[in-house]
Amino acid sequence: MVNGKDAIVEEFVLHRLATDDAPSILNDFSAVLEGSEEQEFLRRLFLKPFANMGETFTFAEGEDGDVFHGLCAGIHAGRDLVEASRSIAQRLLEVLRQHDLKGGDVFVAKFNGVELNGARHAAVGVLKFDGREVFMENKPEDGRLVMRLGRGLGTLKPALAVLVVFTPDAPTLFTIDDDRHAGAWRHGFIGLRRKEDHVNSTRDAMAMARTFITEQLPQQQEVDRAGQIDLLNRSVQYFKENTAYDRDHFAQEVFGEKEVMNAFDRYSERYGQEHDVRVQDRFDISSHAVKSQARVFKSVLKLDRNFHIYIHGDRSRIEQGVDERTGRKFYKIYYDEEQ
Repeated sequence: MVNGKDAIVEEFVLHRLATDDAPSILNDFSAVLEGSEEQEFLRRLFLKPFANMGETFTFAEGEDGDVFHGLCAGIHAGRDLVEASRSIAQRLLEVLRQHDLKGGDVFVAKFNGVELNGARHAAVGVLKFDGREVFMENKPEDGRLVMRLGRGLGTLKPALAVLVVFTPDAPTLFTIDDDRHAGAWRHGFIGLRRKEDHVNSTRDAMAMARTFITEQLPQQQEVDRAGQIDLLNRSVQYFKENTAYDRDHFAQEVFGEKEVMNAFDRYSERYGQEHDVRVQDRFDISSHAVKSQARVFKSVLKLDRNFHIYIHGDRSRIEQGVDERTGRKFYKIYYDEEQ
């Protein structure tokens, strides 16, 4: 979703935050690396982790994260990056200590030309790395190649990160975190909420379809696992082949049967309340959200511990039954040629 291939890393600052007895180090200078090789490295380190994000956020009002929102807005408006980054680092250090989380190396970076939905924007990123990797450096000295081991950053991904893209309507945020850190990072430090846009609408509609097929529908009528997989495949196919979502059209294309379509309508109304999301009836489909969500649509039929059958096509080519002599269940699969 975030395309940083042509973005410029204008400036960045590195701080080291310590939540134990060691002192924190807040730098009073920034770095500007203008060479093409250096810029490529910085884009890979700072922006590539956000390339496949399938969920968007924006700033929430009235949370502790208003502090972070104001600091990012100040950087966007031209405030000195070093000064603002020190305030960001101090705020993050407070949150880490409050929640008994470990420190690490924190970068605050300013970008230009970050592409999102075909348009380019300015952005601010905050990335926290918990460790450093070992690398080998070699260089010639006195006619010999001298090798040294060092520690630094190169291919490691940040443990926590947020990218604030200054889109016209309101900033669009992307976050990297995990279950243990999400509460402190998202609400204690950033102060965010899910953005109401086509990305999250796509994500929510696909999640709703998946839970309806795998959890709700089997409670209402008999549908075997192969039948569920067929409906899941149809759902993903709908989102991949259409540019816009219409709930009635989706139900007709995927389910077809009037009884199942009515059940899906009723479930759609309940799903939003139970999951505290607003599922739109119509919206433009986000291909990036589809790609992200499609990974959780499982199309594997697992039989005991002996066989895994991957189903990607015509459900009518699979028959299920029970052997009258042995009482064992079986699937019969029809195909045209072996590949």
